[in-house]
Formats: sequence, structure tokens, C-alpha cells
Amino acid sequence: MLVFFLLLKSRVVFIVKTALDPQIKKDELTIGGKTFQSRLMIGSGKFTDFKIMKEAHEKSGAQIITVAIRRVNLNAPGHIGLLEQIDTNKYWILPNTAGCQTKEEAIRIAKLSREMGINNWIKLEVIPDLKYLLPDPIATFEAARELIKDGFVVLPYINADPILAKRLEEIGCATVMPLGSPIGSGQGVKCAANIEIIIKQSSVPVVVDAGLGVPSEAAQVMEMGADAILLNTAIAGADNPAQMAEAFKFGVEAGRKAYLAGRIQIKEYASASSPKEGTVQ
Repeated sequence: MLVFFLLLKSRVVFIVKTALDPQIKKDELTIGGKTFQSRLMIGSGKFTDFKIMKEAHEKSGAQIITVAIRRVNLNAPGHIGLLEQIDTNKYWILPNTAGCQTKEEAIRIAKLSREMGINNWIKLEVIPDLKYLLPDPIATFEAARELIKDGFVVLPYINADPILAKRLEEIGCATVMPLGSPIGSGQGVKCAANIEIIIKQSSVPVVVDAGLGVPSEAAQVMEMGADAILLNTAIAGADNPAQMAEAFKFGVEAGRKAYLAGRIQIKEYASASSPKEGTVQ
């Protein structure tokens, strides 16, 4: 009974602390009117099988899973569709327009996604460049504008272009999603200076998407003030995807906590950690 009472008491203290601590209560990610506790989003492609994919999703702690609509096949006889492997009671599906090379294709795929009854969210990708997979800024902007008018919650994937990011925010995009480096490259954060500008000027969540290879890179952009990270290849391509997913979970959490804590000022010279007062002469 004593043990039970102590456990119960500690639980009550935790609940009270959570309710009273403004940082714990308010540090949630809000996109399109929906609130999430996890700031890590992950993909559903490139996994060797569905079992490994589901293990990685579980270990990541993610609440948003992005799905390429071109990969979804719900009607093929005997085919186990991708969406059937994702628990939609647990995860929020973020449909994406991966594979679309034009504005018209992206809009068509977005509307197909909504007709399938998934939701009205769309991760907008318009990528005509098949070598470097860099997004088309003009087609992305034009498609985003049309989809927003049509009632979509648009999350556009873009180059780390501060001007474009601001324009997309101004027309009503729910987030901006600048790349860290080219998709699937694992090059890390090659656009840090521009991402930092985007973060400083944005009033919508900034989700760094593409190019990250290891958790320390996720922590780096979270320390800069990014609101979330979206990953796929770095996890699906790892030797142990589930373990890497968990590592990224901790990297994102560590980076977020460090950002909220506030780093020390960078100084030109050394600064002793022990005070001079009270030393033995």
C-alpha cells in the first residue's frame, strides 16, 4: 500500500507540474489547427518491407506520416495498400505529391488525395529536376495559391529561399518546408544561413525537410529554432531503421530543449567556469 501511495503521489505531482508549467503545456506543434506533441515527421517510402516501416514509425514517436499518393493503391486485387499498414487512429496522414513535375500534376494528385477521403492536407512537391530533385519555386507558388483557394492545408517543399518562404506564408500556407540539402543525399545542413533567416522571419511553422543524414543534424536545425523535421531516407536507408528512428527522435527532442533553454553567448576569449573569489592563496 505504501508503494502504491508513493507511486500515486508522484503521478499526481507530475500531473500538477505539467498543468502548471507553461513551457511543458504550451510547447506543442500546431499546423492547420491541429496540435501535435512530436516535432518529428517521417515518411513511408524506401523501407524494405512494411514490418520494418511500422517498427520505425513506432520508435520515432512521430505523429505525422507522409505518404506519396502515387504509391497508394487501394483497389488492386490482392494488393495490400500502404495506407492499410498505417494506423490512422494513431498517425495523422500527410499526403504528398512526390513525383509530380508540373503544377498541373501536383494539383491533380492533391485533389485525388482528397477524393480518396484521406484529408485536406497536402505536402506540395513540384520537382521537374530529375538529377538534383530540386523543387520548382514558380510552379510551387502557383500550385499552392490554387490549392489554398480550393480549401487545402498546404505544406510546400521548397529550396531554402527566404523570399519564397515569406511569399508562401503570405498567401496562406500552413508551413514552409525548406530543404537542408538535396533529397536523399545525406549531405546534412548545407543551407544553414538561409534556413536561419527563414526561421527568424516566419510566423508559420518551419519544417526542415530533406538531406539530413544523422540525428546531430536534426538537433542542429532544431537548436536554430526550426519547428519540426521531416525525414525519410536517413531512417529507411539505415542498417537498423527502427534504431535510427529512435535516435532521430532523441536528436529532435534534444535540439528543441536546447533552443528553449537558450544557448550561452559566444565569446572571443575563454571564460573561467570557477569564480576567482574565495580561492586559496
